[in-house]
Amino acid sequence: MSQSSRREFLGQSARAALALVCANHISPRGLAAALPTHAGAKGWRTAGNERLAPIALDGWKTASSLATNPIVVDAGRQKQSIIGFGGAFTDASCMLLSQMDPAARHGLLEELFGKGGMGLSAGRIPIGSSDYSVSAYSYDDSEAPDPTLAKFSIGHDSGYVLPMIREAVEVNPALYLFGAPWSPPGWMKTANTLLGGAMTKKYMDAYADYFVKFLLEYQKSGVHLSAVTSQNETDTHQDGRMPAAIWGQEYEAEFVRDHLAPALRKSGLDTKIWLLDHNYDLLGRVMDQLSDPELCKAVDGVAWHGYVGKPESMTKVHEAYPEKGTYWTEGGSFFDDPKYRTEWAKWGTTFAGIVNNWARLITVWNFVLDEQGRPNIGPFDCGGLVQMDSKTHQIERSGLFYGLAHYSKAVQRGARVVETHGSVKGIDLAAFVNPMGERVVVLTNPAATTRVTLIDEQLQMEVELPGDSVTTLEWHKA
Repeated sequence: MSQSSRREFLGQSARAALALVCANHISPRGLAAALPTHAGAKGWRTAGNERLAPIALDGWKTASSLATNPIVVDAGRQKQSIIGFGGAFTDASCMLLSQMDPAARHGLLEELFGKGGMGLSAGRIPIGSSDYSVSAYSYDDSEAPDPTLAKFSIGHDSGYVLPMIREAVEVNPALYLFGAPWSPPGWMKTANTLLGGAMTKKYMDAYADYFVKFLLEYQKSGVHLSAVTSQNETDTHQDGRMPAAIWGQEYEAEFVRDHLAPALRKSGLDTKIWLLDHNYDLLGRVMDQLSDPELCKAVDGVAWHGYVGKPESMTKVHEAYPEKGTYWTEGGSFFDDPKYRTEWAKWGTTFAGIVNNWARLITVWNFVLDEQGRPNIGPFDCGGLVQMDSKTHQIERSGLFYGLAHYSKAVQRGARVVETHGSVKGIDLAAFVNPMGERVVVLTNPAATTRVTLIDEQLQMEVELPGDSVTTLEWHKA
């Protein structure tokens, strides 16, 4: 079916659904008696010079089959539950946060994680250094192999990484934290370096113990991680330009199934394991791995990045293995992109595609970087969710910040993604029902100004969507 035919079909489907709603009520008196009550509606928008600005809404009216651009929210057809939205506590971000005046830092953390701010509820923690670190390090740097991990220490993180994570947890004690390694210690790898190379089989037991030690030491330091991935970006070593390690499909499977999962069980930790932590185009790899019954049993789900491929890969895995979780763990902006500060519509569309393909969690890349995308020991020019001036420590918010906030401010942990019917050309949307019943719809319009009609049961509300905008609507069904 062509894209235009599909849109026409979906539009007709939405009108048909609305017509059925109206046809079920014969008399105006009967209709009035049966109408649900909606406790108003509130909304906010980012467009032009507006940033998360409250908007006036027309209010709910009796649904009409003549509605223009109808979009039906089907709250009865619920999909996956949401864990949360967040970013990465990289060494770089934590170092910059630690340099801020304590009062200013607390204000920023409240804006990011507080209920009155973005309400971010998830965080990714590199296990050792990443490309966004001040230097390359692991928790067991040794010139000679150290299979007993006698030199293991998280001392580096005690300086500013753990303190910054703990401050964020103080603001939001319900933060869902998970870890991802960029590289095993160099002595475990073929090239004896953190920068690129591949894992050697003979140290897989030691590496599993390394994970356990990291998790237990972090726990002693007041930071609990709920999940780990086996390797950030399993399918590349980045040409040796940054902390990285390539893991062949069978190596990752063997490590997780025969070493990491048993080590976690033996330690008494309930930490979940996620495969891959890489791009959509590696769908075939994931499907092959999950076809191994023992490996499938050992993992909770799959972590995805959105740099290459299409988000529909996540749906394909879900359809084959519906009991496995889907998690989106990395994506971000580039500080030298002219649209870095205004690309909220790009991200609104991206996030709609992610949650509509079964993702339970979205974490973007660095929480904070400076105006040059630093500290950075790698080859990529990423920007932070917020940008901090390296001299004045003044904060500037990115387009990614506003795109993510349109979801994180309204969609609570435990919310369910719900289906919608109807397709309006150029409009991307995602709909949710929060645990207490609030409906949330996020509508992204990267094109020209248009109006849509939102329909919930027998009521409708028209909403204007300016061009290049993201709009969040929230209402209660009493």
